[in-house]
Amino acid sequence: MADPTIDQVKQMRTAVLGAAAKVPGALIGLGILFIVLGMIGVAGQTLFSFVSINVLGAFLIVGGILQGAHALKSHGWKSVGIQALLAVMYIAAGIYSWAFPIPALEVITLWLAAIFFVTGFLRLVSAFQHRLFGEWFWLVLSSAISILLGVMIMNSFPSSSLWLPGLLIAVELLLQGWSMLFLGLAARSLTK
Repeated sequence: MADPTIDQVKQMRTAVLGAAAKVPGALIGLGILFIVLGMIGVAGQTLFSFVSINVLGAFLIVGGILQGAHALKSHGWKSVGIQALLAVMYIAAGIYSWAFPIPALEVITLWLAAIFFVTGFLRLVSAFQHRLFGEWFWLVLSSAISILLGVMIMNSFPSSSLWLPGLLIAVELLLQGWSMLFLGLAARSLTK
């Protein structure tokens, strides 16, 4: 099979990047913004945790208000009572996270530990289901790392609840920022 020509490579890159190829500057700018926010988050994990729980509280309150308004306007719908109850629960959870941010962060940290345990266990099951493939070791390794992270979170709980949510959000912002930056740079190379 012959190597693709430069024009064929450009067409493939354009097809893969899609609409992103048309606005590379926006992707580059968003990528840089996310990287900066991620670095701030890594430097101030506890502050980032508290900001995150307050933003979550605001979203819960706004979501509860919108759901309550929708429930009140939906006369004759059989689930109006359930929707109103959910709206009250959202608003109560949002107010609770604002009034008591440390216990709210502790709940989120326990939830994260549970996610690491469950995903690690599921990957381990999947690894043994695919043990006929040579790469099944990587699933076992990934499983072990997830379970180890869950154990580490629980060993340092409740103090980890002050910094862990902020750190994980900061790392996600960094990863997303670098991805967007490189995608934007690749898209910009197509426009030249």
